[in-house]
Amino acid sequence: MRFNSIFSSLIYLSISTNIHLILASNDLDQNNVQNLLQLEINNINNEHSNEHSNDDNDIPNNQFNFMNSFKNYINKFTDSIETNKIRNQNDIILRESLKNTKESFLSLINSDDMNIRNNNGGEEETIYYTSVPKENWKIDFDKYKDKYVIRIFFSDLKFKDNLIKLLKDLSIDIWEISTGNSLKFIDFKINSKDEGLKIFNLIYSNVYYYTNGEHDEQEYKFEFKDLVDLKFDILIKDLPQTIFETFPFEDDNYNDLLLSELSKDNTNDDVAPVDPLAVDIFFRQYRDLNTIYNWFDLLLLTYPNLLEVEWIGQTFEGRDIKALRLTSHKHVEDPINSKTVVITAGIHAREWISVSTACYILYRLLQDYEAGKKKANLFLQNMDFLFLPVMNPDGYDYSFKNERLWRKNRQETYLPRCFGIDIDHSFDFHFTRTYDSPCSEDYSGEGSFESLESDAWNKYLNQTKHDHPIYGYIDLHSYAQEVLYPYAYSCSELPRDEENLLELAYGLSKAIRLQSGKNYGVLNACQDKGSDMVPSMGSGSALDYMYHNRAYWAFVLKLRDSGSHGFLLPSKYIVPVGKEIYASIKYFSSFVLGLDD
Repeated sequence: MRFNSIFSSLIYLSISTNIHLILASNDLDQNNVQNLLQLEINNINNEHSNEHSNDDNDIPNNQFNFMNSFKNYINKFTDSIETNKIRNQNDIILRESLKNTKESFLSLINSDDMNIRNNNGGEEETIYYTSVPKENWKIDFDKYKDKYVIRIFFSDLKFKDNLIKLLKDLSIDIWEISTGNSLKFIDFKINSKDEGLKIFNLIYSNVYYYTNGEHDEQEYKFEFKDLVDLKFDILIKDLPQTIFETFPFEDDNYNDLLLSELSKDNTNDDVAPVDPLAVDIFFRQYRDLNTIYNWFDLLLLTYPNLLEVEWIGQTFEGRDIKALRLTSHKHVEDPINSKTVVITAGIHAREWISVSTACYILYRLLQDYEAGKKKANLFLQNMDFLFLPVMNPDGYDYSFKNERLWRKNRQETYLPRCFGIDIDHSFDFHFTRTYDSPCSEDYSGEGSFESLESDAWNKYLNQTKHDHPIYGYIDLHSYAQEVLYPYAYSCSELPRDEENLLELAYGLSKAIRLQSGKNYGVLNACQDKGSDMVPSMGSGSALDYMYHNRAYWAFVLKLRDSGSHGFLLPSKYIVPVGKEIYASIKYFSSFVLGLDD
């Protein structure tokens, strides 16, 4: 026993000198490592003392075992030193990268540019909201001061998953998760510069180190390689101005024109017919809910043999949810052989371009049919089109009158000051209750169909499913320029009829590209929802519900843009977006009818 102790001490003294040199050359804390080394020597001594306490004559064997144990430890210790050296070097690199990132962020925020890339691109004179008297403001634009929309780019999907989790934990409003195009990014809104700096600090402080097959237990596990050259941009810098530019102009009295047309006695042959301009100029700007519903009434008056309105239900605030059915055979007694395509929009209130696009498609089908165009005639003679341009009337109205970026409906929740359920999380197919507060943008409600809008839609479809079999479903959203196919709730669940579904998806994208040159990426909806990391983000969607229960083929089309406007696409893009999506709907309808496009 005494020999073992003396021997280990000699070994320790000999190697300790070399270790001091290693420590010094690697700029490591010598005292801490020395203590760890002494602790390990003691452990080895104790281990071998216990093993051979009754065998005093086996000294050479004890020596051999001790030397092997000590050798293994030294190897491990040397590896640890090398790992710590690399880690220290990486820490220096990360600190410098974080410093540069924060400086770049503040530089972009504090620059003198009124906006980075949005506004009107110099094509027309810009009117700034600050030049308009406050009494003429549609909403309070000042409340958006010092709020920004950030875009962080990524190439690694693990980075995306971790960033989503971090942003969700901080209750950050995530605008978009785009993985379907060449540029992959996450857009989110921050409420101050300090909030942006906090997010960057958290990203860099949660780097995930691998050490000999082991790792640190960091909460979000960002990898070193993703943070060395983190790329980001300020998508929207001047949020008040960008929001201001989406509202209708003050000199637009379009609703008055509609009301004037609707007040005419159209049963009197001496009265002039409906003024075509009252229909055409609808698409010059985004329209509020009352104007849209008045426009519906004017369409019914103009095309009485093609259109009929259907009542879906009522919202929490008592507004009607209206659908328009378009067909040239609506008076046929047995419509069961007709194939129905359903187009919904406005399920999220702030996505105004989706509402305008649904209205544009409806109007173009009417126009083309009246003009005798072959495809439109074939469509309306053999199909029904059911349009729900505003599936969330309360939220849409609220976005015009109070909060431009409102997303949910306006239903009461169990928290008195937190209103609204995300309708697109409230359907019953793989519904998962989110653990977000009712104040969250993604709040699903406590149970499926808790939102009055999804419940009304479900009941309507149950009542009409035998009369109008649904072959196709298109849900219009913004933004990111993507075609999404089922399922949203899980990436491991394969859709039925996958071959036709993918053919359709790529066909929709191609039709858009041929019309406008714009590229729409095609991907599984679960990738867009981020449901691999946060399953509740893709649960209970209208897409999955319609595909599983109602429609042969179902898609989400996420409209423009992928550039610098986000949900706040200027009104000058209403018609261009409408044209490209109308091209995709014609392709879709041809596919349903088995026509050559």
